[in-house]
Amino acid sequence: MEDDARAHAEKAHPGDSDGNVSAPTSSSPTITTAAPAAASNPSAPTQPQQRPGHELPFVAPSSYLRPKPISRTMSDYKTSGPLDKEQMQGLRGVREFLKVRTSYDVLPLSFRLVVLDNDLLIKKSLNILIQNGIVSAPLWDSRKSSFAGLLTSTDFINVIQYYCQFPDEIGNIDQFRLSSLRDIERAIGVEPLETVSVHPMRPLYEACRRMLKTRARRIPLVDVDGETGREMVVSVITQYRILKFIAVNNEQHTMLLKKPVRDLGLGTYTNLATATMGSSVLDVIHLMVKYNISAVPILDQDNTVLNLFEAVDVIPCIKGGAYDELSATVAEAMSRRSEDFGGIYTCNEDDRLDSIFDTIRKSRVHRLVVVDDDNRLKGIISLSDILKYVLLYGEEDDDIRSG
Repeated sequence: MEDDARAHAEKAHPGDSDGNVSAPTSSSPTITTAAPAAASNPSAPTQPQQRPGHELPFVAPSSYLRPKPISRTMSDYKTSGPLDKEQMQGLRGVREFLKVRTSYDVLPLSFRLVVLDNDLLIKKSLNILIQNGIVSAPLWDSRKSSFAGLLTSTDFINVIQYYCQFPDEIGNIDQFRLSSLRDIERAIGVEPLETVSVHPMRPLYEACRRMLKTRARRIPLVDVDGETGREMVVSVITQYRILKFIAVNNEQHTMLLKKPVRDLGLGTYTNLATATMGSSVLDVIHLMVKYNISAVPILDQDNTVLNLFEAVDVIPCIKGGAYDELSATVAEAMSRRSEDFGGIYTCNEDDRLDSIFDTIRKSRVHRLVVVDDDNRLKGIISLSDILKYVLLYGEEDDDIRSG
């Protein structure tokens, strides 16, 4: 969905393809570089050659978004009327910006789009994603000449769940086609996701609201050919791409968002699913399904954050249809990550939203792990959390917020 010069669709942990990659500083989130562990393929007893800086143990976070404020305490933030006013001014400015810009505006100057036919074998579609370094692709129904949905890592997790529930069917999985994905969802009792899209020339604000309402992390842009009257997929935009678009083009308003994460209640801090480096990939997948999440923090015995296993990490684990090799450890699975994996980003509860936007502007961030001063897990902030706050804070009667 992108070329090498300017990325559009989310790759499996790439660096920022707009040329904005920068090393974390004291004013940007920490990147914890994940080290490859032993290979998970039992038929390959030799370990892959480790790259410099990727040896075990894993590097722990070393800096935060911003130094702890000295002149202002947390109580100062909470009682500061001018700060509240400035925060709301920033939020209103961002919302107005989203209402006058279109979804098409988010697209880079050049990109390529990979669209998969609905009749394609699931196994082949997996190989196509891996070969192109992408983690999702629009689906096309060639019989109806219409948009048919979006293939994501969640679909492959559903296939894994199907295999776990119906192990006798393992011999047939390789014959499943993308058109069978909805049947697989019904078989394992998963509620099908709503197939959503937006017109590329509609306001970006509308796309954001639709993503939040359907809990989608990406949304296809679908137009209609004026001559044939048929649908055509223009591209796909992600939450990351939208937030980066805001950060790059609306800095005069994001710089006003100076309240810290703690005050905003941004993120999830209770009932967090976690795993260890020795946990099996299948166990982590079960956690993702149970808690309806797309990432699981990997901790040591002291609750220190070592890494983050994400749904997209599942894709290389089942390359070639190796659904029966999911007993491999998380450490082994992480050794399959691409060479340009950027690491994980951390922050603490005193960090401010303006500095988070600054980091999104400079680097590819999919979520932030909230840690304390000893790098112990406190919570997780997703891009959905940030987008929801930006769009809905102060809109108490909004149907999405109340829902």
